[in-house]
This record gives sequence, structure tokens and C-alpha cells, in this order.
Amino acid sequence: MPFYFYWDSTYLLVIIGAVICMIASARVKSTYRKYSAYRSASGMTGAQAAERILHYAGIYDVTIHHVSGSLTDHYNPSQKTLNLSDDVYGSTSVAAIGVAAHECGHAIQHQQGYAPLSLRSAIVPVANIGSTLAWPLILIGLIFSSGTGSLMITIGILCFSAAVLFQLVTLPVEFNASARAMQILGQQGILSESELPYTKKVLSAAALTYVAGAAAAILQLLRLLLLVGGRRRND
Repeated sequence: MPFYFYWDSTYLLVIIGAVICMIASARVKSTYRKYSAYRSASGMTGAQAAERILHYAGIYDVTIHHVSGSLTDHYNPSQKTLNLSDDVYGSTSVAAIGVAAHECGHAIQHQQGYAPLSLRSAIVPVANIGSTLAWPLILIGLIFSSGTGSLMITIGILCFSAAVLFQLVTLPVEFNASARAMQILGQQGILSESELPYTKKVLSAAALTYVAGAAAAILQLLRLLLLVGGRRRND
């Protein structure tokens, strides 16, 4: 089991992925903090903006909830709830309104049967199971002989690939939700023309966290493939 427990050059891929994620996370937090100081001219809170956007889209069966935490905002398609965090729900900043509108974008995607969102929802159970079983299967595979061990490792990699696929499918879902948000915010006059660029910066920074997550997952998968390839050459 030395190739997993001891240092090898493929750890650089993991380190690179972690650094990318940390940079993306720091950027979205700093960008949100910067533009949360800009109060919107409309004076609407994130919750009020969300309600207006949902009604504009003809959505009346989605309830808006206040949840604890910082930037823990999310749309739950199974329960049809729009969950806005402490930073967003009652804030009148252009940043808060942008985040609320982004989550409304997901609700609109759900209403319209947006294909990538439906695909992501279908993948969720498989991705959750895959991410849980991947490493145990790979580690067990290292214990057994080459035949059985290789099979276990291959299954583990396939499980991890499901989690990577989820990350990739998430990208168009998030970018599309932000595009919908920006369009509606402008059409409805919730934000002025001068405020929209600020909100776009917040949503762009948030989108980069998903890009970073996908990149990190791909690098981890690449590491697994390199390690398994090396093990098979040594068998």
C-alpha cells in the first residue's frame, strides 16, 4: 500500500486542486464582503427580491425560508423551498439581491424542466454513494492480489468518476442560473444599470468556486488513474 500512504509526485495534483479551491473560496468571500456594503437603490431585501422574481416567473408554490449560516443559500427542488442565509435574507445590498436572484434561477430551471438540472438531480444519489465508497474500495483493492485487487480498484475509480461527473454537470446549471438572475434583475428594474455590474462580479466569483471544485475533482481522478496505472505496470 505504499503508493497511497507515502509521498509520491502525484500528491502535487491534490495540492494544486486544494490551492485552487482555497483561492476561489477566498475570492468569493472577499467579493461578497465588498459588494455587501453597496445598498441597492430599490431598498429591497434579498427575500423581497426573491419573492418578486418568483412571482414574475409565475412560480407561487416555492416558499422562501431564512436559514442560518453565511452564504448557505440554496434551492431545494424536492421540497420547493428557496433557502436564504443570514447574509442574504434581510440584506438590501446588491450582493445579497444577486445571490437571492441566482437561487431563483434554479427554481425557474426546475419549473421549466431545464435538462442539466434534471440530470444533476438524477446523479445526486449515485454521486453521494460513489464519493462514499470510492476510497474504501480502492484501499481494499490494494490489500488483495492483483486480479481481485485490480477489480476493486477499478470499481472504486468508477465510483469516484460519478462524483466527478456531478461536479461537471453542476457547471452549466450554475452558470445558467446566474445568467437568468442577471437578465431578470435588469428586466424588472430590481437593480439599476449601474448596480448590475457589481452583482455580476459577485455571481462570477461564486461561479468560480464550482469551476475550482470540478478542477480539483478531475485532478484527484487523474491522480488515481496514474497510481493505478503504475501499480498495474509493477504487477
